[in-house]
Parts: sequence; structure tokens; C-alpha cells
Amino acid sequence: MSSRIEQIIEEIEEYVESCKYQPLSTTKIVVNKEELEELLRELRLKTPDEIKRYQKIISNKDAILADAQAKADGLIAEAKAQTQEMVSQHEVMQQAYAQANDTISKANKQAQEILDSAQEDANNIRLNAIAYTDDMLANLQTIMTNTLGDAGERYKAFMSSLQDAYEVVSQNRGELAPQVAQAPSETVEEESPAEYEDSEDDYDFEEE
Repeated sequence: MSSRIEQIIEEIEEYVESCKYQPLSTTKIVVNKEELEELLRELRLKTPDEIKRYQKIISNKDAILADAQAKADGLIAEAKAQTQEMVSQHEVMQQAYAQANDTISKANKQAQEILDSAQEDANNIRLNAIAYTDDMLANLQTIMTNTLGDAGERYKAFMSSLQDAYEVVSQNRGELAPQVAQAPSETVEEESPAEYEDSEDDYDFEEE
């Protein structure tokens, strides 16, 4: 919206344009002095008010600009503070991550060492158990070998004694044969020595 001063100036310009030129002149015009003075007087009266209004606007503008500048400065300062805080937090987080990674790495290393040690101990125990079991089996094998040897010898001695007894019985029966022939006839089955022979595997012997 145009101010009153601007309107008065436009009215003066229009008034001058409407005036007639003086005879024989293209630059001088004939004006109504009272009408022109009225316009100029109003212009003078309005000028201070307009100046004050413009000054107020300018003042308000400066205040608005100052307020905007203050807000802008505040926003910039706040942004800088937040940025600094974020950077600090980032650095703290980086340190925390580094410490956490270091702790995890150490824990993994210790856990691996424990597993390796346990595996080595288990292998040693297994090898010792195998060696101990082999020694026990070797001793048992020796005992069984000796027991079988002793049993074989005893079996042979038993069979020899049995054979001697059988021969004695046979001899005695031979001596009784003439007398048996004179006695009433009875069927007497003679047992063959083979019936007394058995395999070694049919007897069990306990070591004394």
C-alpha cells in the first residue's frame, strides 16, 4: 500500500501535467498558486508522520532482524553444543566398543587356552588309561598262560595215573579169568579204556 506522501506527489505530478504552457513557451506553465500550495502544505504536514512511520518500521525491522539473528545464533550455538555432545558420545562409544572388543578377545583367548589344556589333559588321561589297560591285559594273559600250562600238566599226570590204575584192574581181572570161567555164566561187559579218555577241554581245573 502506497503512503499518503506518495499519493500527494502523484497528485502534484498530475496537476503539473494538466497545467497549460505560457504563450510562446514549451517549458513554462501557468499554475494555480493556491491549489499547488495546498498540495505542498499537505505534503509538509504528512512528511513527519511518514518519516516516523518509516522510522518505526525500520526500528521494527531492526528489532525483527536482531531477534531473528539472536534466534539464529541460539540455534547455531545449540547445534554446535549438540554436535560436540554427539562427538563426545561417539568418542566414548568408540572407547567403549574398543574396550568391549578387547575384553571379548581376551576372553576368547583364555577360553581357547582352557579348551586346549583340557584337550591335552584328556589325551594324556586317555593314553595313560590305554597303557594301564594294556598292562592289566598283559598280566592277565600271563596268568592265563601259566594257568593253562599248569592245568595241562595236571591233566597229563591225572591221565597217567588213571592209565596205571586201569592196567592194574585189567591185570587183576586177567588173574581172575580162570575162576570166572568156572562160575555160572554171566555176561560181563569189559569197558574199553577209550571210554575213560576224554578231551582236555571236558575238564576244568582250578589253580591251587
